[in-house]
Amino acid sequence: MVATSPLQLLVLPASQLAAQPAAWLRNVLGVACFGSALPQALAGLDLPLAQVQVQALRQGTALSEVWSEVWIADAPLRAGVHGRLHWRCNEAVLFGVLTLAVDEPETQYAPEVDASLLCESAAKALPPHTSRPSSPLRRTTELAYDELFAAIETLGFPHLLRVWNHIPDINRESAGLEHYRQFNIGRQDAFLAHGRHVSGASVPSASALGAAGGAPLVVYFIAGRRPPVAIENPRQLSAYHYPADYGPRAPTFSRANLACIAGQSALFISGTASIVGHQTLHHGDVAEQTREILRNIEAVLRQAGTQGGKGLTLQDLHYKVYVRHAADQPAIQAELQQVVDDEVRALYLQADVCRVDLLVEIEAVALPTAQEFAC
Repeated sequence: MVATSPLQLLVLPASQLAAQPAAWLRNVLGVACFGSALPQALAGLDLPLAQVQVQALRQGTALSEVWSEVWIADAPLRAGVHGRLHWRCNEAVLFGVLTLAVDEPETQYAPEVDASLLCESAAKALPPHTSRPSSPLRRTTELAYDELFAAIETLGFPHLLRVWNHIPDINRESAGLEHYRQFNIGRQDAFLAHGRHVSGASVPSASALGAAGGAPLVVYFIAGRRPPVAIENPRQLSAYHYPADYGPRAPTFSRANLACIAGQSALFISGTASIVGHQTLHHGDVAEQTREILRNIEAVLRQAGTQGGKGLTLQDLHYKVYVRHAADQPAIQAELQQVVDDEVRALYLQADVCRVDLLVEIEAVALPTAQEFAC
C-alpha cells in the first residue's frame, strides 16, 4: 500500500486489520481499536495501538465486535517507545499512545502545582487558590500528559495537532469531584508545568469521552513539526474560557485545528456537542442535539475557510459519533444521512459524553488531497 496523501484515515473491522500482510502495515502510522477485546493477531503488531474500552455500534449493515481507526502515512516510518509512550512517525507527523491504569486509593491528597516551578506566564495562569485535593485520576492525567510532552519535545514533534482522551466513568464522582473535572485539572496542570499555553492559538484540538468503569486512562494523539492554526466557533464560547460552573479548571482544547502536514492541509475538528455559548441546548432531544452539532460543525468549516481550508463542506468529512445511549443511534444516523449524505462516513461508538445532559458528541476530520489545499 502506498499513501496518496501525507495522512489518510481508514475505518475497518479489527479482524480485517489483523489479516493484512506485513507490506500493507508498513504505512500504518497508528491505530485505535474500540471494543472490549482485541483480536489476538493485533497484539503482536509493532504498532502504537490504543485499545479503548467502548462499544462499537453497528456501522451501516456491518456489525463487528471491535472496529479500528487506522491512520496511514507516507513511508519510511520509524517506531519506538519513550517511557510508557509508544510512537511511530515519518519526517512530518508522529502518532503516539499512552495507556495508564487508574488504580490508586482515592483517599490520598497532594498539594496544588508549585507556582515557583513554573515559568512566569504559566504561574500567572494558575487559579488564586493554593491547594486542592488530588485524586488518582487527576494524578494519572497529569502524569500521562507529562510523559506526552516529554516525548514530543524529545522526538522533535513539539506541536500537538489532535488528542483523543478516554476517561473511565467520565461522569462518575469520586474524591468530591466528577471524573471529567478531575481530568481537566490534571491536563491543565501538565500544560502549565511544561510552559504551554492553556488558551489561544497553540491549544490543540481534542476530544474527551468516557470508557468502561475500571478501564485505564487512554490518551492518543497526532503531533507535528509545525504549529497548527487554531479555529474557534463564533457560535460557542471557547472551551478554555468556560465559567467555573463547569469545574475548577476549564477544558484545554480548541474547537478545531488546521494543520500543515508535508505541504497539505488537514482539518481536525474537536468533539462537538449541542452547545451554544457555553450552555447545553435541546435537553432530552437526541435528533435536535444532532442537528445543533451539525450547525456548529458548519460554523467551524466557515471559520476554517478564512484560514486556508477553503471550500470544505460536511460531505468532505470523516465523522466519529459518540452515542450515550445505543438505542439512539438510528435517530442520530438518520439526521446525519439527511443533512450530510446517505453515504456519510461515520464510525458510531457507545460512550458517555462529558456532560450528563449531552446525548451525542461528534468529531470530524478533513484530509483533502486537492492542490488547492496545499499549505
